[in-house]
Amino acid sequence: MKRLGTYLVWILLSELAGVIGGLATAPAIPTWYATLVKPTWTPPGWVFGPVWIALYALMGIAAARVWIRHRQTSAGKRSLALFGAQLALNAEWPVLFFGLKVPGAALVSIVILWATILALIVWWWRLERISALLLIPYLAWVSFATALNAAIVRLNP
Repeated sequence: MKRLGTYLVWILLSELAGVIGGLATAPAIPTWYATLVKPTWTPPGWVFGPVWIALYALMGIAAARVWIRHRQTSAGKRSLALFGAQLALNAEWPVLFFGLKVPGAALVSIVILWATILALIVWWWRLERISALLLIPYLAWVSFATALNAAIVRLNP
């Protein structure tokens, strides 16, 4: 039962990043974002919410596994700090892109986020392989989001 609570705490913490992003995103979707020129391969808007909810849950499960097995080790503590950094970067991106409406700055932020996720996957590959694998869909989606952000910057000078 204690482990279930640990998983729930980490999942909720991860989902909180999504809530922060959602607060910045929701008002801009029907207004500012709707006016942007987007590439033809932009997914429909309804795709983003379910994808992010699932990714935040996977992130929370991954972090909980590391917390349960490695929180007492220096490697575990450092890797969880890196997890926190990527979570903060994750929450920052929608604030920059949708809230402040600065896609160029958001592009810089998401590239740093991507590199941080990759570093976390490499770290966890050695420390907690299942946690590393759980982050692969997240890295793939952020790769796609980076390409989409870059295309929007290019199409909307």
